[in-house]
Amino acid sequence: MARERREIRRIESAAARQVTFSKRRRGLFKKAEELAVLCDADVALVVFSSTGKLSQFASSSMNEIIDKYTTHSKNLGKPDKQPSIDLNLEHSKCSSLNEQLAEASLQLRQMRGEELDGLSVEELQRMEKNLEAGLQRVLCTKDRQFMEEIGELQQKGIQLAEENMRLRNQMPQVPSAGMLAVPDTENVLAEDGQSSESVMTALNSGSSQDNDDGSDISLKLGLP
Repeated sequence: MARERREIRRIESAAARQVTFSKRRRGLFKKAEELAVLCDADVALVVFSSTGKLSQFASSSMNEIIDKYTTHSKNLGKPDKQPSIDLNLEHSKCSSLNEQLAEASLQLRQMRGEELDGLSVEELQRMEKNLEAGLQRVLCTKDRQFMEEIGELQQKGIQLAEENMRLRNQMPQVPSAGMLAVPDTENVLAEDGQSSESVMTALNSGSSQDNDDGSDISLKLGLP
């Protein structure tokens, strides 16, 4: 037997209307939850009763779903205007960047001492303080780099000195020419079978003989 279809119309009895509302609300929320789980969808339901009582259901966050709905509803039915919106946004960003670039260029020229006529005394004093602070940082950086370079040069000098000492210690001991002359003379004398005393005796005898010959010559020259 077919189930009789009930006519959908407003329930006149307030009590019956409230009971039906509670039953249908639970069923509606259950179906919404099943839809969100089965289809991995974001579902949000907002229901107000006849007395003004709020009932709501959200599969995730109600605020996030409402924000998403608001964003999509603004562009709903306006697909042809979306490119123009993007172009306007890009144009706005470009204009902002150009303004920032112009301001930075003006500040740079003023730091170099250009275009200062339109500045007030307070602005000039503030710029002077900024320049002094910047100069102090530059000087500190320069001094630090100088000290670092000096330290590196000193370290290189120490390394070169150590390398020089190491090479000097590795070189063989070479005797000098004066030290070699004495052993050669002694070897020659040893080979001839003569001693240093005999050599000196021979030299003395030769010199005395020369003196005797000179005396004889002088005596002979003195005879008539």
